[in-house]
Amino acid sequence: MKQYTGKTVDEVLNNIALENKCQIADITYNVIEEKKGLLGIGSTVVVEASTPQDIKDFIFDYLGEYFTELNQGVAIEIIVEKQKEDNSNLFKVILDAENNAIIIGKNGQTLRAISTVLKAAVNSTFKKRVNIIIDVNHYKEDRYKKVKAIAHRVAREVLKSHIDAELDPMPNDERKVIHQYLQDMKGVTTTSIGEGPKRHLVIKYVASEEEKEETKEA
Repeated sequence: MKQYTGKTVDEVLNNIALENKCQIADITYNVIEEKKGLLGIGSTVVVEASTPQDIKDFIFDYLGEYFTELNQGVAIEIIVEKQKEDNSNLFKVILDAENNAIIIGKNGQTLRAISTVLKAAVNSTFKKRVNIIIDVNHYKEDRYKKVKAIAHRVAREVLKSHIDAELDPMPNDERKVIHQYLQDMKGVTTTSIGEGPKRHLVIKYVASEEEKEETKEA
């Protein structure tokens, strides 16, 4: 995180936003020093702050060093997307390597390990949880399409049978995709159970109001 100095916090934040071409809401900051002058004259504040661009630069440099040590030539593209549900930033990291299969690993295990290490480094450096997704040559994009298809098929079976169904363990980002995909499907709901690598989704049947009334009457 970088340090900035100004007369007031508002002035510092406005200057940071202009300099980095971002919104003030995107700036994470802490006031680390504040001096009040006589009648406001000579007042100064020192702010420690970070912007989405700082996070992008860190990710790019971190992965660059990481793959250099592995002797892997990798092109890195980072896209920042606003999330509609909470207006937070999602950092989409797209990799294209000389050998994408090595970076992905069996069933995506190597890619998940790289993602875990990167997220830990970013969260520790910027002292907050940063939403990051790493994709290799659209592997994740294709994977999300597959898990959505599986979730849709299982959800339809749950609707027919009224019997809850458990999916195989999967990483957090894939569970989140299914949660969001099925949230508008009437008659089912999703929840995550289990710990660590065994954490998985359960697709549960939700009875309609009419069915609940019929059950009461019976």
